[in-house]
Amino acid sequence: MRCPFCGNDDTQVKDSRPTDDNAAIRRRRSCPACGSRFTTFERVQLRELIVVKKNGQRVPFDRDKLARSIAIAVRKRPIDPDRVDRIVNGIQRRLESSGEIEISSDLIGEMVMDALANLDPVAYVRFASVYRNFREAKDFEDFVGKLGGDNG
Repeated sequence: MRCPFCGNDDTQVKDSRPTDDNAAIRRRRSCPACGSRFTTFERVQLRELIVVKKNGQRVPFDRDKLARSIAIAVRKRPIDPDRVDRIVNGIQRRLESSGEIEISSDLIGEMVMDALANLDPVAYVRFASVYRNFREAKDFEDFVGKLGGDNG
């Protein structure tokens, strides 16, 4: 594993342990060249997934991008980062085990919406505002109105 600080190709593993949900191996590494320490995660990847965007563009599935978009939605909310990681792991596992190689961005968005609806109403509305492309306050009102109607 290459050191992210100095680029040295020869780093040493100091500690390995499974993550809390056993979905990955967390490795603490050290670089003998510069002395820096860093963490890597090793995950099982069942197949290479391709995301088909709304404009037809095909891009490789990016787990980190999915995690960032959820993290933005839950920012400054009382949500444990481990819960976000579990959501991302769950979505990735469902996508990989679906048997499909090409996945629509709409399907991923709906999976995130479902997960956030069960996690936090504010994060759900935040994500929906970007995902559903809200353009004005009325869009929020309509969405929140439907949300209140479903639950009340």
